Amino acid sequence: MGGLRVLITNYVMASRTGTELYVRDLALALLRRGHTPVVYTTDVGEMGLKLREATIPVVEDLDKISTPPDIIHGQHHVETMTALAYFTDAPAVFFCHGWRPWEERPPRHPRIYRYVAVDDTCRDRLLFEGGVSEEHTRVLLNALDLERFRPRAPLPEKPRRALVFSNNVLDYVPVVREACARTGIALDVAGEYSGNLLEEPEKVLAEYDLVFAKARCALEALAVGASVVLCDAAGAGPLVTSKDVARLRRLNFGIRALQEELRPDVLVREIERYDAEDAAEVSRRIRAEADQEQSLDETVALYEEAIAEHARAPRDAAEEGRAVADYLRWVMSDIRRERHVMSNSPLGRLRERLLGVPLLGTLAQAAAKKFRK
Repeated sequence: MGGLRVLITNYVMASRTGTELYVRDLALALLRRGHTPVVYTTDVGEMGLKLREATIPVVEDLDKISTPPDIIHGQHHVETMTALAYFTDAPAVFFCHGWRPWEERPPRHPRIYRYVAVDDTCRDRLLFEGGVSEEHTRVLLNALDLERFRPRAPLPEKPRRALVFSNNVLDYVPVVREACARTGIALDVAGEYSGNLLEEPEKVLAEYDLVFAKARCALEALAVGASVVLCDAAGAGPLVTSKDVARLRRLNFGIRALQEELRPDVLVREIERYDAEDAAEVSRRIRAEADQEQSLDETVALYEEAIAEHARAPRDAAEEGRAVADYLRWVMSDIRRERHVMSNSPLGRLRERLLGVPLLGTLAQAAAKKFRK
């Protein structure tokens, strides 16, 4: 099969979250392979503009796409269902990247032929909360461009420099700082909300012996050769060793691996397990198994499976209409439920009380009306 026109959906392309970085890497890799990636998002921000600079179309309006895609690479249910409704004869593959986010809920539609989880945790969401059949589910673990993330020099016998590497809110940093102070390790902090954004982490990670991270950030640090302790605001996990790297990678080094309370003594215990030789073995395995080129082969094979199955499948407009109706019913039900929760929260009750004060209520309503304009 020749080059494919691939429409990739993602609800926002503005910052450096996991799915935005995934879309960037996927689109660039597809382009290098001779395919035609196009990104559909409702928010073309900095990341979207960078893709445009790389000659990859990024649109907020599907009317701008005059030629239909061969395949929809769906991420986030609203954007995926929008693309399916607009391109009425395009098959799709849906990728689930998270256990918690609302937007990662798998939509049901007869033209979604495969559902892909990036780890076993997301697979469980598809199977046990999303109603997706095991037959249509695949697991495709995250991978990296290993030409960018090159191996560092051998680690020292004892760690000297450590890094908290996260694009999430960093209110847990004092806990990590205390653990590093107890073990005599200098600590830096990097990530989107730290004031030290790493645009090119591959150029910086090699400077650190020990990295505190999860998910993609952990994978990048392991690929370079740092020793990694899994942690984030959600909790603490283990130092990644050769004995458990395979298991932890199947969890994407993510939330299911963060099973302990984030406390200095927990982190000190994991820091003291540091082993330079074992960390080198972990990095070797990651580099052997997490190559983006191999992952791209598997992704394109899934596209081709979906395209071939779609070519054989009968079209049923009524079934598709029912799928869209069921989806809209769920979305509206969920929105109403969230509004109810918000209105009964302390902040919601405070809002109602303030709106009940004559002058404050009038001013707030006037300000809201002006803002909507």
